[in-house]
Amino acid sequence: MTTTTLAVLVPLLPFLGAAAGLLLGRTAPGMVRPLAVLPTLTAAAIAVLVAVRQGGGKAIDASTQLTPTGSVPIDLALHLDGFAVLVAVLVGVVASCVQIYSTGYLRDDPRYPSYAAIVSLFTSAMLLVVYSGDLMVLLVGWEIMGICSYFLVGHYWETPEARAASLKAFLVTKLGDVPFLIGLFALATDAGTFQITGILGSVAAGGIEHPTLVALLLLAGVAGKSAQFPLHTWLPDAMAGPTPVSALIHAATMVAAGIYFVARLLPVFTASAAALIVLAVMAAVTMVGSGLAALAQDDIKRVLAYSTIGQLGYMSGALAVGNRGAAVFHLLAHGAFKALLFLAAGVIIHAAGTNSLAAMSRMSGLTKRIPDAFWTMTVALLALAAIPPFAGFFSKEAVLVAAEHAALGESEVAPGAAGWTVLVSGLITALLTAAYATRLWLLAFRGRGAEAPDHGRQPIAMNAVLWVLAVPTLGFGLTVGYLNDWFDGHSLTPTVTTAVLGTGVALVGGLITYGTWRAIQYRAGAARMPLGAVAAHPEAPPSVVEAEAIAAHTPAYGDIAAAPDPADPGRLLLGPLHRHAAAGFHLDAVYSALFVRPVRAAAQLVSFLDREVVETYVRGSGTGARWLGAAVRRAQTGNVQTYLSALFAGSVVLAIAAVVLSNVNAGS
Repeated sequence: MTTTTLAVLVPLLPFLGAAAGLLLGRTAPGMVRPLAVLPTLTAAAIAVLVAVRQGGGKAIDASTQLTPTGSVPIDLALHLDGFAVLVAVLVGVVASCVQIYSTGYLRDDPRYPSYAAIVSLFTSAMLLVVYSGDLMVLLVGWEIMGICSYFLVGHYWETPEARAASLKAFLVTKLGDVPFLIGLFALATDAGTFQITGILGSVAAGGIEHPTLVALLLLAGVAGKSAQFPLHTWLPDAMAGPTPVSALIHAATMVAAGIYFVARLLPVFTASAAALIVLAVMAAVTMVGSGLAALAQDDIKRVLAYSTIGQLGYMSGALAVGNRGAAVFHLLAHGAFKALLFLAAGVIIHAAGTNSLAAMSRMSGLTKRIPDAFWTMTVALLALAAIPPFAGFFSKEAVLVAAEHAALGESEVAPGAAGWTVLVSGLITALLTAAYATRLWLLAFRGRGAEAPDHGRQPIAMNAVLWVLAVPTLGFGLTVGYLNDWFDGHSLTPTVTTAVLGTGVALVGGLITYGTWRAIQYRAGAARMPLGAVAAHPEAPPSVVEAEAIAAHTPAYGDIAAAPDPADPGRLLLGPLHRHAAAGFHLDAVYSALFVRPVRAAAQLVSFLDREVVETYVRGSGTGARWLGAAVRRAQTGNVQTYLSALFAGSVVLAIAAVVLSNVNAGS
């Protein structure tokens, strides 16, 4: 088969698996797991084959007109370049690992068939975004992901946290999608086509009349989908969904879609220096703010959620300085170690019976109980902290190198202000990232106190997936010298300056956190009793343990009201800033005051007017008709003499009226 035919099969197979899973979920439950795993695994294998055939060379394009639409046609188009084929491999591998992991994690969940089908549909939609060469077809996958995220985040719909989180994720991302859609239409109108190659050709020829306006409209959608400031607040709350869903959303789908979109259409954004400055500032605020917030979180999944927001900020920063190779390289490396972090967190939550780091810090024995999760998560945290030679070091340094070039005026497209903004904020974030990664590791695996409750061994599928993802986390960065052709031919090798600076600040952040923790341990002395632990049933499956943890650990999803944990180095490092950082700097409260309350007040006013004004007229018309009917009903006596008398009286009245009117007319 040709490469384009194989590429069509990549998003098609998970879609067919989703359709078959929904149809056969109840009638043939034994087919659910094969239909969840095999199509996605096959799609991943085909994606690898497509990547090998494409080889990082010239882009492969194929299209056919989907339907005649007038002046701006919509085409079913494929655009396979180095970025697309590598991101498709990432999506396929991570989705396959998530599906395999879920067979054990949700093995006793009665809603597993629908869950698995939606995950497959989610994967298909992301692959459609990756391979699509037409913006309207890309938009279809973009919106399907939003719908799927609503159902997956709200999987534990019995808990109010999950219901609220799913609704919030849907509304916030849709808020960004409105200007995004307007920007797409404006871009296609100027270029005369929705095809990406045609749009890029029009940009090169100067055919875009308002590049700044179009770029800013598109950035609104990207900020919502990729959880960038100020539309990032939905992502930490989305942790109310199952852990495998968190891994899929954070590592390979949904949040990666916005970064990939900007990378695909980067010339549209580089045509406007103002748009690059806005993107750089947005990335800087996102990086630093999320790093501070992560350092204050008690929920292990929320720490990782804010970590994702910060790493997406790195990718946005690379795009702001005009280097999409560094952005996509970090997207790929981050996808590997972030999927590993979330899936390992699921094992930890099952073993500890809680998602509270404060509770884990008062437990001992977790390291021996879950050695696979301990070692693989240690590797992933080292990659997150950008410690060489792990994958995160090479990809993060590629971003810092790109920012350095822009700051020194060596970039042809990015202004120096954008470069300095990304470089300084990137180094600060490297310090914060190492600090919260070290804090998470210490609190989760170096707790002191009572022995952790035994919740049984994890299924083999869950542990096996961790080691599969550990391979690219360890070795992907070492292939940097062989991937230049896949990334526009730009070198991604770290320079001495950025390597020393980046690694140095990371080591400082880790050592400061470790030293603070050791000082706290020395002062605390005796072991502490567990705080906020969830008493899950020892033999309960991981999904039940997590659902109970979400339901019981309310401080992680509501106001920060948990008792202080004296063993938490983040509390001491942040000082008075800790309370604000733990609450996400109260951005939700600001949105509630600016948007939610006024909208609710307007809705109450409309309800009052409808109830007291509009319905008054409706009720009045009904009451009048009822009274008239009652009066007429009283006249219906059934007596013929009465009817004849009334008829005669009426005739007399009419005759008198006719005479009077005729006299009046004659006199006039």
